[in-house]
Formats: sequence, C-alpha cells, structure tokens
Amino acid sequence: MSCTFDLLESPWIPCVRRDGSPVELSLRGVLSVAHELRELHGESPPVTASLQRLLLAVLHRAFGPASHEEWADLWQTGRWDGKKLDAYLDRWRDRFDLFQPERPFYQAPDDRVKPKSVATLVQEVASGNNPTLFDHHTEDQGLTLTPGQAARMVVAAQAFGLAGLSGLPQKFTDGPCARGICFLVQGDSLFETLALNLLRYPTSESVLPHNADDCPSWEMDDPFCPPRSYPRGYLDYLTWQNRRILLLPRSTAEAVVVEQVTAAPGLRLAAGVWDPMKHYSEPRQGQKGGPRSLRFREDRALWRDSVALFRFDSDRFHPPRAFYWLGELVDRGHLDISQTRRYLALGMATRQARVDFYRSERMPLPLAYLRDQELVNHLQDVLEMAERSARQLWGATRTLATLLLSPESDLEGGRRPAPEDLTGLTGQWAVERRYWSRLETPFMETVEALPRDPERTLEQWREILLRGAREAFDQAANNLAHDPRALKAVVRASGQLAAGLAKALPAEESAVPA
Repeated sequence: MSCTFDLLESPWIPCVRRDGSPVELSLRGVLSVAHELRELHGESPPVTASLQRLLLAVLHRAFGPASHEEWADLWQTGRWDGKKLDAYLDRWRDRFDLFQPERPFYQAPDDRVKPKSVATLVQEVASGNNPTLFDHHTEDQGLTLTPGQAARMVVAAQAFGLAGLSGLPQKFTDGPCARGICFLVQGDSLFETLALNLLRYPTSESVLPHNADDCPSWEMDDPFCPPRSYPRGYLDYLTWQNRRILLLPRSTAEAVVVEQVTAAPGLRLAAGVWDPMKHYSEPRQGQKGGPRSLRFREDRALWRDSVALFRFDSDRFHPPRAFYWLGELVDRGHLDISQTRRYLALGMATRQARVDFYRSERMPLPLAYLRDQELVNHLQDVLEMAERSARQLWGATRTLATLLLSPESDLEGGRRPAPEDLTGLTGQWAVERRYWSRLETPFMETVEALPRDPERTLEQWREILLRGAREAFDQAANNLAHDPRALKAVVRASGQLAAGLAKALPAEESAVPA
C-alpha cells in the first residue's frame, strides 16, 4: 500500500502559541492562524530558518507584494487572506504530498545511490564527519522519524546541507544557507514576522535578479532541469534544490515511519550568488577574496559586530535586504520610526564539512537605526569604547600574570616568563570572557535607549564598561594568594588598569557633539 502525507493538511510545522504552549500545524493551518501564533520554532536554528523561507516562498507567490502600498494593505489587514491562500495552495495540492510517487515534495530519486539511514539528513546526529551535537543516536544505530519530522529534515537539508563526499563522482555542495547567518526581522506574532520579511516581489534589485520564469521548486516540471547554478529569481533561490533526496517510508501497524533515505548531489549554487537574508562585508584593503557573509564565531559574540548591520552609508557593508525594506516602509509612513522590533540571527558554525554548533540570537531593532546614520555612529562609539576597555583589561591582566610568574621582570635585566606560561595562566583566569559576557545584556539595553537620549546613554555605558572591567579584573586578583609576590603584582596591574581606563574612556567622550 502506498504511503501519503499531505503537508497542506497534516500537522508538521512546530509553532508556539501566544501563551507559550507548543503546537504542530499543517502548512495551510499555520498560515491561516499566523496572527494567533507567537512564532515558528523548529528543533534547531537551521530548521526554523528553513521553514521560514518555505513559508515566505508560498506567501510571495500568493500575495506579492509588488509595491510598498500592496505591502501596507497586507499589513493593515493583520492576517493572510484565506481565499487567496487557499486558491494558490489548492492549485498545487498534489505537489505538497511528502510521499507522492512521481513528484514527492522537495525530493527527487537518483538510481546511482543506495539507501542510507535517515540520520544522514539530521545534522544533530552523528553521521559521516558530523559529531553528535544534541542527539546521541548515531548513523550505525539508525534513526526512525515520523513523516512530519522527516519533512522538516528534508527542507532543512536543502537549505543547510554541507559540501562533502557523496559516493559519486560529483560531490555534495553547500546549500544556500550553509555558511553565514540568516537574519529575520521578528514581529509580535508569526503573521508580523512573515510580513516584515516579505520583500517587494518581483523586484528589479541586483542582489538576486528576477526572471519572468521565476517560481518555487514545486511549480517546476523538473526543479533540476535545466541544470543551472544561478537561480531564476528569489523564489527559485528560497526553494533551491541542493540535493536529490528521496525519503523511503515504511508502514507499520501503528503509523508510517521513515528510517532510510537516498541522497545525491543536486543543483550547484554559484559562489557569487548573494542571499538577501545575509549580511556581507567587502574585504579590507590588502585582504584577498570577495565579499564574505557574517558568521557565528565561538570566540566572539555577534553583538560585537552588530553595528555593521545598519551601515547603509558604507560601500564596504551590505546589510540584510529586510533592513533596507523596513527603512523604505518607514520613509513612506507605513511603519513608525519610533518602534522597536527585534531581529533573529539563525545559523550554525562550520569547519569544512562538519557542524561545530548551532546558534539562535535575538536582538533589538529600533527602526530609527535604519534611517539615522548619526545614531549608527553613536552605536559604533559604544562598541569602540568596549573594545578599548577590553584592550586595557588585557594589558593589565598580562602584567598581573607576568609579575606573578617572574616578580623581577619589571627590573632591568629581569627574567621574562615564557609566552606559553603567560598564555596558560591568563587563559585559566578567563578575564576577557567574563568581561564580554557581563556586557551582553547592558548592550541590548543600550541599543534601545540610545535613540531616546544619546548623551545620557553613552555616559551610562561608560560607567558600565568601567565597572565591568574592574569587576572582571578583581575576580581574578581576589583569588590569588596574599603573599608579597601576589600583592606586588595586584597593586602594579590594578594601577595600570585604572590609568589605562581613564585614558581609554575619558569622561568627555560620553558627551554627544552638538
């Protein structure tokens, strides 16, 4: 007996209600009640981002919007028009069956490859080069997925699949979202989130050129034909078929399950294609290569680089297109510049063909930053003040460690400690890590407060930095022994820190120029 799973009517998209309770809904259902939901929330950031992209492709096809005014009409309605939505989805109903024999959703067979465990689709599970991240199944142990889980994994694999060996002469290539952070503006409901990221479509922008035959993959007779490395447009890109995946369902007495899958290379995306959801930076003078997308780093929090997301006046930075779009909507009076939204940063950190970690971050987005570059300059000052303070803290900590290891090192001809010993001791203290972690929440508050009162906010931020640097230093110094060697090191390093902070963060710096 053939299996079936209708993605339009069967629950498979995980969401959060306004009261915080979880619920799974069908594709039609989630869009019908998006105004009643708080957000979409998958089992990992890549799943969340991939499902958002899928829903946006559906909405673009059903509603456009072709102009700012059309967008405003959608926004003011406060929910998606059920008749238009149903008309579109009903037209393509047969293409949304996960196990449809001829055109299964987001899938295609490849007779050259043999079935493998479905664990190969799930990046949280150890398989191939991937370490176990959150789940302790392995490829050898096997994995059983429900149809809903399998559907989410297929959508995420097409967007976030990593390059690597495939067992065929052709290798797997990176999916559109594999490297870099996807940025999404977040509203107070799922409807608002989707609407705020629904750019003008079709568009003449050069970021992702639009062709007349652009459409999502399920509308194509064959998504892989003709072979191409440049998308036909934004909808082709949002539903890009990076792999030829085929789920192999099995019926049990209780339900349909998926334990095996085949996977082969699909469309290979050209290196020069930019993702409208990502932020790009041109290389600095002397650096090689082309523009690079902003990525998560284990050793550096994203907020420390966040000012670049608002740099519309620089040729070096290319912020996410949704930020430009919101700025245009503010200019036309469709959004209030005094509002504060949020933005989501979703993605994973990778090394070659393996995932190191996933990350999802939420940060405030006062709309004033999208239209006031002087305000963005103040935010740049905020981050530069933090970096200068960190350098003074690093220097004082280095002095503390130097004098502990070699008390005579400050005298002429005194022995200097070995660099590896210095690095080892300062690494144990983790002073800089404590400093930066203390600043994350105050920075978010500063971002929101800066548009209201720049001068007062900068002065408060200066005090936060002074206190944060001293507390991080004292936490290390207070744990030392109270012998003459340690006391000398603490006094000398503490004095250096005080003098350095006074120079790096002068009181007059917090005064905003008239």
